[in-house]
Amino acid sequence: MSSDFLLRRRALSGLAAIACTALAGGARAQQTRIIRMVVPFGTGAVQDTVARAFNAELGQALGGASVVVENRAGAGGTVGSAYVAKAPADGNTLVLAAASHHIADHLYAKLPYRPLQDFVGVAQVGTADYVIAAAANMPGVATLADFVREVKSKPGQYNYASAGNGSATHLAMASFLAKAGLEMTHIPMKSTGEAVNEVLAGRVQAVTSSSIGVIGLQADPRVRLLAGTGKARSAFLPQLPTVAEAGVPGYVFDSWIGVLAPAATPPAEVERLNAAINKVMADPAIQERFKRLGVEPRSTSAAAFAQLLRADWETMAVVVKSSGARIE
Repeated sequence: MSSDFLLRRRALSGLAAIACTALAGGARAQQTRIIRMVVPFGTGAVQDTVARAFNAELGQALGGASVVVENRAGAGGTVGSAYVAKAPADGNTLVLAAASHHIADHLYAKLPYRPLQDFVGVAQVGTADYVIAAAANMPGVATLADFVREVKSKPGQYNYASAGNGSATHLAMASFLAKAGLEMTHIPMKSTGEAVNEVLAGRVQAVTSSSIGVIGLQADPRVRLLAGTGKARSAFLPQLPTVAEAGVPGYVFDSWIGVLAPAATPPAEVERLNAAINKVMADPAIQERFKRLGVEPRSTSAAAFAQLLRADWETMAVVVKSSGARIE
């Protein structure tokens, strides 16, 4: 056997080995699972920052999957939600939703999906509450009781700002006013940040904001933080009484944050995703990351989350109706 033949055979063997390695690498690349976690709001929104706070770790918990955060904003979160409702029910397209998910069902005259029936709850990951704040130029207002007294004495003469008609910040204030028997004029803005700025400038007298959105304003002389909207005092502003403690019993407004999938997703896949999310949420580093965002971390079974979603849908029906908000 000639040396040339041996050299050629060795070269061919080497090329075959390289080809096999490349094919194996390509097969492994093709096997990498890609999961899209849709955020139905723009970058920087609470749901967006929460999604990006644990998507990489969730991918690891799912065996090396790639969990990609995808923003699909528009129409109060309904554009992104509609996209997920119609996606293949294979567990690879999810939505990170919050209170606005069910608000939409009672707010919009027509939706291309049903927020309760067209989704299945995978896992809750957190809870966010809100704070009622007033402009410092409101005369004699230092507490929520002062605020109620002042507004009641001048019905319809004061304004409040929100992130827009039908937003959570709009409905939180509107339902509070209804519960307290007050009249104020709603000034819709494009974002909660803009609404807060209107109060700081003294052009608008009140706003409801997420706790994290006003935590840096505790010592600001332009604004008064009056009360938290949750069932219990905020972990981020524990010195503030709840609205109920401050004199308006029965009022509660907070928001769950959780992962939903298309309704036809197989139960086994829902449970697998739930187990992976709960594993991630048990990590103290992730919990601390959430708290820095003003979100109290939560872990639930899929069944418990389904119960929460049903109860929230019913609660939001009452909240939206009491606000009088409607989008045709």
